[in-house]
Amino acid sequence: MVDLNDIAVFVAVAQLGSFTRAGRALAMPVSTVSRRVADLERQLGVTLLQRTTRKLTLTTQGRDYFDQCSEPLAHLSDAERVLTHSQRQPEGLLRISVPVILGDSAFLGFLSDFVRNYPGIRLDLRITNERLDLVAENIDVALRFGELRSSSIVARKLGTNVRYVVAAPAYLERRPRPRAPAELAGHVCVLLGGINNEAAWDLVSGRRRASVHVVGAIASRDFRSVSFFVYRGHGIGLLPSSYCDAQIADGTLVRLLPQWSSPPLSVHAVYPTRRFLPEKVHAFLEELRAWQSPFWSRASR
Repeated sequence: MVDLNDIAVFVAVAQLGSFTRAGRALAMPVSTVSRRVADLERQLGVTLLQRTTRKLTLTTQGRDYFDQCSEPLAHLSDAERVLTHSQRQPEGLLRISVPVILGDSAFLGFLSDFVRNYPGIRLDLRITNERLDLVAENIDVALRFGELRSSSIVARKLGTNVRYVVAAPAYLERRPRPRAPAELAGHVCVLLGGINNEAAWDLVSGRRRASVHVVGAIASRDFRSVSFFVYRGHGIGLLPSSYCDAQIADGTLVRLLPQWSSPPLSVHAVYPTRRFLPEKVHAFLEELRAWQSPFWSRASR
């Protein structure tokens, strides 16, 4: 009969993409990790992992086996946590990484309440748009907007975020309002990122889709500065609804092309592995999921 511990080791290796990282996460020598995976492959009679000097990848059989095993293991881990939760208190240093958009009083207020509610937890907060390597940087949880680039991390969807096309009344006094997405190409824009102050804005309206090449007088990698220059009338911006709903309501910003918006952008909390998830991380994820965030619409549970 296959050893459940061997399956758990294999799942950790598949999630983290490395024997070394799995050994570190499981507090187990790399040689033991390798041996357990080899034992599992021998018992199953299939190759689960393709090993090279530079890369470790799942075979087709390995991917199928991982998909079948990872969720039941997570349920077992959750069941164990329920049994022992009352005996353990969340404590210790919690390292989190968030994008610059969350360096905002609303999210910082959430963190303030969190550390007050859990006095045993110390917080190490990194605010950066750089996607840090969770294992190499020893990050417990990161919040990420958009497509996830790695399948080796565990992701919990928090919700979705959309962006509106907006401009200040001062800008619209000088320029006619665009009536269709294609007309944005003839306007001055304020860009988040972009190359040489140019970007492609992807917009949706029901089943209709449009991609418009726009040029910016100003470009930045920070939503707050983009918002500032849009408010000052320097051009049209594509801003998160959370950044501009109040300004649209009070008339300091005007939503243009109101039937159009960006495609919904997924927001995830990501962490290195499900196995032996510390109580400090579990507490943070639960509080985050319950929070009424202005930055995303909550995902269904």
